[in-house]
Amino acid sequence: MGKTKKETDEPNESNVKEEDLYEEKVRNANKIACPMASKRLTKKCYKLIKKASKQKTFLRNGLKDVQSRLNKGEKGIVIFAGDVTPIEIMCHLPAVCEDKGIPYAYTPSRIDLGAAMGVKRGTVTLLIREHADYQDQFNELKAEINALAAPL
Repeated sequence: MGKTKKETDEPNESNVKEEDLYEEKVRNANKIACPMASKRLTKKCYKLIKKASKQKTFLRNGLKDVQSRLNKGEKGIVIFAGDVTPIEIMCHLPAVCEDKGIPYAYTPSRIDLGAAMGVKRGTVTLLIREHADYQDQFNELKAEINALAAPL
């Protein structure tokens, strides 16, 4: 009467390469998601988000919160998700960041952005503010995002 496990013919997740997953996520991103962070830069962004999420008010997430904070003059790094639909809800924010001189980049997945924050739900955009606990990582990431090719 015990339950037995049924074997499935689905591919094992360990057989799927991480780079293939990243490339698939990049293919699913919107056309305006430029500058897209490289795989290595995306990992650095996620690590910084994990550190910033431990500080209560130094990580702003969600479209409304980030938009209001940018309009109030907060500075930092803005991370956008590249797979947002409909794109019209956030397509104005990169222009706001450029006007205010705030560096920004796109990552391929909003679900991964949420997971890096430690929540199950995805997020459209994040604003990471400077803090002494992760100052070196913040400055390094800011320099790399500034070095990304600017969209035309």
